[in-house]
Amino acid sequence: MSETRHDDAYEQGPVAALRRVAFLMERGREETRRVRAFRNAAATILPLSADEVAERVAAGTLTELSGIGPSTASVIEAAVRGEQPERLARLEAAYAGPLTQGGRALRAALRGDLHSHSDWSDGGSPIEEMAFTAIELGHEYLVLTDHSPRLTVANGLSAARLTKQLGVVDAINEHLAGSGFTLLKGIEVDILDDGGLDQTDEMLARLDLRVASVHSKLRQDASGMTARMLGAIRNPRTNVLGHCTGRMVMGNRGTRPSSEFDAKAVFEACAEHDVAVEINSRPERRDPPTRLIELARDLGCLFSIDSDSHAPGQLDFLDYGCERAEAAGLEPDRIVNTWPRERLLAWAAKDA
Repeated sequence: MSETRHDDAYEQGPVAALRRVAFLMERGREETRRVRAFRNAAATILPLSADEVAERVAAGTLTELSGIGPSTASVIEAAVRGEQPERLARLEAAYAGPLTQGGRALRAALRGDLHSHSDWSDGGSPIEEMAFTAIELGHEYLVLTDHSPRLTVANGLSAARLTKQLGVVDAINEHLAGSGFTLLKGIEVDILDDGGLDQTDEMLARLDLRVASVHSKLRQDASGMTARMLGAIRNPRTNVLGHCTGRMVMGNRGTRPSSEFDAKAVFEACAEHDVAVEINSRPERRDPPTRLIELARDLGCLFSIDSDSHAPGQLDFLDYGCERAEAAGLEPDRIVNTWPRERLLAWAAKDA
């Protein structure tokens, strides 16, 4: 599975052109506020008939619609005329194609992505937009893993909100029946100070897969952090240990050093309890560092290469993780999201 060019998206109409512009901007890590303008414009014209949009283009009244400005109007106008919008042409030239040179064979072997966020927590797009984009990228499955309640800064989901979200996922899958794609139910659950998981066991049991991550007290002493991580890894509900060091190596949020913990003990526990170590593909994270990927490899761990996407265009960040996994010599069968859906689900269920 890899990103394919859609230079002709405008031929599918203005909504497709606007979505493609937004996708490429996200892929290029452009400012979220600017990206949102194009997604909002697509939502504005989606309910309108092709004739009404064409009439507004002819009359020059597109910008009278709420959510349509000069930049988005120019994309719509060109697409209605059957022309490639200038902005889209520039973005295709800048951001289309593979994000990396390495990892191409491994990228093609990935069947899905186990870590993604929607606008139900701190993502920027609706669940259905994330699912549709995953389909366009050739995914067979995508696990929706919005945050758990304690992470209030990311609008984490209470048990009640998560219950409601599960119903939305069911409805989306019913709509997509026969497509060959499944949106899986998941969570990025906070690892609490005592090593517990930030959601009720009842709710965790209703999910297909669970990513457990530390988001707070990242500068905790090494012994405390190790005990905390071991507690989460030993919980039978945990499937994936997310961005284990919490580091940031670049980006608009600044940099952040790795948390301190006994990596050998943590990865030995992952191997023992059948928990996959996440290779987080966000370029600002590059988590774990290479030396820890190699240590986890040598200790017999499974891995998951995840995008940790917060927008549809970021689903393609998998390229970065695949390049790092290939450089570390990881065999595809040790990467759980190369597995068919049924094998993945059986593994994630463990003894539940």
